[in-house]
Amino acid sequence: MRWLLLVSTVFAFVLCFTRHSAGAWGFWMLVGLLGVFASTLAFVHARIAGNTREASLSEYDLKRLREGKPPLRHERP
Repeated sequence: MRWLLLVSTVFAFVLCFTRHSAGAWGFWMLVGLLGVFASTLAFVHARIAGNTREASLSEYDLKRLREGKPPLRHERP
């Protein structure tokens, strides 16, 4: 999806700079700027999602954490 947003943004800028009327230029410039914003957010979201770890623990692991012990799925260095 993020690559489709990036390609459509580039296409909008190509259309923007090949139009001769001010209305079409302004419309495609607006679409291109919105596309830059959306593409940036999509790439940031993909990067954050790729670096996250699983945040859910079982009830047993939560009980062990409350007792001061490491959870069983916890990898020790």
